Amino acid sequence: MKVLIVGSGGREHAIATSVAKSPKVDKIYCAPGNAGIAALAECVPIGAMEFDKLVTFSKEKSIDLVIVGMDDPLVGGLVDALEAAGIRAFGPRKNAAILEGSKAFSKDLMKKYNIPTAAYENFDDAEAAKEYLKTKAEFPIVLKADGLALGKGVLICNTLEEALAGVDTIMTDKKFGSAGNRMVIEEFMTGREVSVLSYVDGKTIKIMSSAQDHKRAKDGDQGLNTGGMGNFSPSPFYTAEVDAFCRKYIYQPTVDAMAAEGRPFKGVIFFGLMLTPKGPRVLEYNARFGDPEAQVVLPRMKNDMIDVVNACIDGTLDQVDLQFEDNAAVCVVLASDGYPVKYEKGFPITGLEAFEGKEDYFCFHAGTKFDADGRIVTNGGRVLGITALGRDLKEARAKAYEATEWVQFDNKYMRHDIGKAIDEA
Repeated sequence: MKVLIVGSGGREHAIATSVAKSPKVDKIYCAPGNAGIAALAECVPIGAMEFDKLVTFSKEKSIDLVIVGMDDPLVGGLVDALEAAGIRAFGPRKNAAILEGSKAFSKDLMKKYNIPTAAYENFDDAEAAKEYLKTKAEFPIVLKADGLALGKGVLICNTLEEALAGVDTIMTDKKFGSAGNRMVIEEFMTGREVSVLSYVDGKTIKIMSSAQDHKRAKDGDQGLNTGGMGNFSPSPFYTAEVDAFCRKYIYQPTVDAMAAEGRPFKGVIFFGLMLTPKGPRVLEYNARFGDPEAQVVLPRMKNDMIDVVNACIDGTLDQVDLQFEDNAAVCVVLASDGYPVKYEKGFPITGLEAFEGKEDYFCFHAGTKFDADGRIVTNGGRVLGITALGRDLKEARAKAYEATEWVQFDNKYMRHDIGKAIDEA
């Protein structure tokens, strides 16, 4: 098979690593890819939103399967464009990717089908949102830009003043662009956050292993929200009891709801859960692998990824026995100092060869490229995801932090408390 992966981050590097293990695959392309993915795939200079070029390339190279890693092209309808051209693609169609593309849609869906989530209201008008905050809101409260905002369009406001300023940030100043044309105001929930990835074929859902993310830029969950500074899998807080509840009241009901709405979902649903004192609640849905969740979940998957992807496309997922190793993984993101606000890039990275030939250590490239001299240099806020496997979370964490010292670049920055919650479990 010839496989094309669409995307350029650590998630796509993790997908490429899994795809490369399949004996069914003899050629991988990635558009646009990065310097790390280039070791596994032929990277082609086509952007993820250049649908016509991706379709043309897929035809010219007789691509057998396209795996879309990123949210923007899924929400924009890349899978529809590929399928219309007779090209096999993995990921939800546009009318199903709205599950992530519009928070207002997903909240309305949960309300209609009684899927547990926080109480909320949707707003198209900034003044109406402010009036609601002044008259009916309880604090703290959560403001969410409706559309895609790189995981950053969520504001937690402790006071009315903060919330009113937040409305201006999202709806008036358009800090998150057109994602802020609509807004969700949501009840603030307390508890532990857990991420659960799943494969879906339109009717059947198979749950991958749980994971736990660290969104804030600085140690102790301080600083600004980021795309994710590290992750671990499985989450010790995702118990058998939580799993049973979610399967009955959240996972299958979400798949059934999308089918009932005439939007059958095929691909990956990412469930962002809050384990509240009243039970699990859905914080958000994503319509693809998380980043860096993919970097801790995929290395633990036993199955041939191509088999699972094909089953999702063909509607035969019920015949797949999805299995994960009885181990653990921890990912620590090496970022550019100053991320997510302002940072320099273009610094040479050294020490990458230390990962070669090691089965329990991974260096997933998120923001890298080759410079004019062929050196691998930094090219983003999140640069590398250093992942290690261990018998348990403590061993995996120790190994991951050990491996962060193998790699060096100017302005290297990381959190030092990824997986600290393990000690409390």
